[in-house]
Amino acid sequence: MRLLLIEDEKQLAEALTELLIKNKYMVDAVYDGETGLDYAMTGIYDVILLDIMLPRLNGLELLQQLRSGGISTPIILLTAKGELEDKITGLDGGADDYLVKPFAAPELLARIRALSRRKGEMILDDTLSFADFRLNLSSYELEGKNGSVRLTLKEFEILRYFMYRPHRAVSKDELIEKVWGFDSEADYNNIEVYISFLRKKLAHIGSRAVITTMRGIGYKLEE
Repeated sequence: MRLLLIEDEKQLAEALTELLIKNKYMVDAVYDGETGLDYAMTGIYDVILLDIMLPRLNGLELLQQLRSGGISTPIILLTAKGELEDKITGLDGGADDYLVKPFAAPELLARIRALSRRKGEMILDDTLSFADFRLNLSSYELEGKNGSVRLTLKEFEILRYFMYRPHRAVSKDELIEKVWGFDSEADYNNIEVYISFLRKKLAHIGSRAVITTMRGIGYKLEE
């Protein structure tokens, strides 16, 4: 899962980034509203953590521009303001959740997981499931009727992305943006190699799930 953190307090941003990475999230951190808007408008993020008090463009204005621009990415507002009126303004403006500073790290992680569940992720304990196989989010192990096999980081991130969107076409460009980052120099050959690896590992564990090629479009995870 890829997160965007928009927070102008750099020390806090660095601490949150470290926390999220330790919990196996991919994180891009920016420190002002205008840069945050540019990043968020790409639409490549699964959740946005947005501070309200930002230089150049405040969080509520940024939120308004995202929603009016058709970006529906779940957003958690982070702010030192705890008044009811501020919460109502943020939620009415299109935010999905609101967290008042200072907050405990477990609470932030729980809020992120809650937004993920609303998006329909099939999470049980620390495992994603699809068809007849499971993906362990802690050990990176792919488990099926014929045993298990460990995935590399990129294999894990690609398969996890497919599992969040089963039966949906995913383009190569989308995978590059989500897994490598929108400013990455990765190309289509990288995607094709990792898709080949994943297909072999799904076959190795005896799964009936397949990653099908949709010519001119991309790939789809299906049974």
